[in-house]
Amino acid sequence: MAETTKPAKATLPKSVFAVEVPNHQLLKLAYDAFLANGRQASATTLQRGEVRGGGKKPWKQKGTGRARFGSSRNPIWRGGGIVFGPRGNENYKLKVSKTSKLVAVRQALTLADQAKKITVSDIKTTGKTAEIAKFFVEQKFHKDAKVLLVVDEKTPELMRATNNLENALLVRAQYLNVYYILNADQIIMTPGAVKAVEAWLGGDK
Repeated sequence: MAETTKPAKATLPKSVFAVEVPNHQLLKLAYDAFLANGRQASATTLQRGEVRGGGKKPWKQKGTGRARFGSSRNPIWRGGGIVFGPRGNENYKLKVSKTSKLVAVRQALTLADQAKKITVSDIKTTGKTAEIAKFFVEQKFHKDAKVLLVVDEKTPELMRATNNLENALLVRAQYLNVYYILNADQIIMTPGAVKAVEAWLGGDK
């Protein structure tokens, strides 16, 4: 069965979980950058020369009283080519400096702690999904709550136990980011993960 222990709230280092958050601009920048950097430029459109058909002139140049057209694949015609459409080589990436990323993660963790979303607890499981699900119930989490499990090391048992839980995300402390933190309704951190986060984010980095 999953075993849990809940250390005192004071175990969270203030250098990471109690920083100043003057505004949310940096948080939004880091959040948007995470989404943008994971975006694939998969949308493509056909230009005039790539659309099938339209080789024959729709009607003669003069004498019909209608405007001149050389092809039905003209962009202003329905079914014609697309002007300035996506070509599949767009670069949507947003660059955020390493220092700014670290500050943003500290701010996100601070807001999560202020909202009482963070629980520090050991999680030991034999690899059964039911054990983690029962643990969530014991913690009185809402059944639809999105739970972020932060550990110092991913064990095969933990990965197996959480893979089938739609509302649970298992992540190593070093891979925490603003998107994961802000999207979580509840955050469970192991004591080892707290130490790893402090080593990674603490101080004047």
